Amino acid sequence: MIQVSQMSSINRSQVSQAAALLALITRLHFYIGLFVGPFILAAALTGTAYVLTPQLEDWLYKDQLTTTATGPAHSLAEQIEVAQAAMAGQGKLFAVRPAPDAHATTRVMFSEPGLGESESRAIFVDPITLAVKGDLVVYGTSGVLPLRSKIDYMHRHLLLGDVGRNYSELAASWLWIAALGGFALWLTGGNKNRSEVAKRNGYLRHRRLHGLTGLWIGLGLLFFSATGLTWSKWAGDRIDTLRSEFGWVTPSVSLQLGSAGAMPMGEHADHQMQAAAPMVSLADPAMFDTILKVARDGGIDAAKIEIRPPKAADKAWMVREVDRSWPTQVDTIAIDGSKLAITSRADFATFSLLPKLIRWGIDAHMGILFGLPNQLLLAAFGLALAVMVVLGYRMWWRRRPQAGATAQTLTHAWQRLNSGWRTAIIVIATGLGWCLPVMGVSLLAFLIVDVMRWRMTASRVQAEGDMA
Repeated sequence: MIQVSQMSSINRSQVSQAAALLALITRLHFYIGLFVGPFILAAALTGTAYVLTPQLEDWLYKDQLTTTATGPAHSLAEQIEVAQAAMAGQGKLFAVRPAPDAHATTRVMFSEPGLGESESRAIFVDPITLAVKGDLVVYGTSGVLPLRSKIDYMHRHLLLGDVGRNYSELAASWLWIAALGGFALWLTGGNKNRSEVAKRNGYLRHRRLHGLTGLWIGLGLLFFSATGLTWSKWAGDRIDTLRSEFGWVTPSVSLQLGSAGAMPMGEHADHQMQAAAPMVSLADPAMFDTILKVARDGGIDAAKIEIRPPKAADKAWMVREVDRSWPTQVDTIAIDGSKLAITSRADFATFSLLPKLIRWGIDAHMGILFGLPNQLLLAAFGLALAVMVVLGYRMWWRRRPQAGATAQTLTHAWQRLNSGWRTAIIVIATGLGWCLPVMGVSLLAFLIVDVMRWRMTASRVQAEGDMA
């Protein structure tokens, strides 16, 4: 009898701890939805707009991007000189993206004061007629034009600059916690999530749809949270440090001349090209055609490439592939402009698995990797996430606490936990707060609000007891 009594007591204690832990998860899930939900909704809608607009951008800027002329193309040198004339001495030649096909224009890109990070001013030149087709600010490796740049800035920082990046980091930091918490609540929800009653009760119907949607896109929530954090300001720095410590850094070329052994192009290429290489200025237009040939001979075979001149006399030229669709073509080489020999290279095929997965993950996040199917999948995900947030608010509104009701708080659930669970939660929360600083700060804000609500409820209950 004593053993049965002890076992019964242990079982009741376990059930009590499980109930307290579930209450803690429920309240945290509620706080994430209530306070972080608007930021997640903004990220979902702007991200959906971004992945759905590549074709719209191609149509909107068709005159700048394409040419209907036929005939032989002029040299890159001639095209660059036309672009420089259009700039009228403004800006500094930054990079050139040769026309990727017979119906496309060449981008001659310049850096100049006033442009944002990763922005450049592109002069679009018809390779056949040498007509200037456009003058636009382009952004990033993907080279997006003003329409999608604006949407991208909305997605990144709500057009608020560096301080606005905290919004997207807040959303990414909590998204995976919300997903895991929601999954736990679904598993413990019992028949409330699946019964016939849920189909007739409005609140339970919304809860069921909210939960089912979360289950369907759960892996996507984890994926977008992880890849989104790699772009963030505070957590991104932590991730970069971690990758450096474990050697997970994506390989890159060295542009410092003399830092790596040169790799001649072909059996006799080094001898032939040294004899032909003149002494030129760092960004002499005449050199671009020669550098392009060296790159092509060296295995840079993607249609979409970018050529960057050296920034100093002891620096190399850089030629990189910028096609991030499937199959991925992102090889990069450095070329000694005086010897016309490759001095460093980073070929995607030689990357270890983790850098490849990071590359593919980021490109999938942007809707680039698999083209239109990738876009449609991300759009469906973004809209589903937006619906989840709206349903969450609808559920809260229908079950919002009435005046005088006892507040359900994290503090109350915390008090019911034993010391073992409390210690574990403190350790986990501290670790996550250090790794994800925006999450840590927002968690403190949640706790301040929660303790205030708990104290208000406790004071009201005490006052009612005194009156009785």
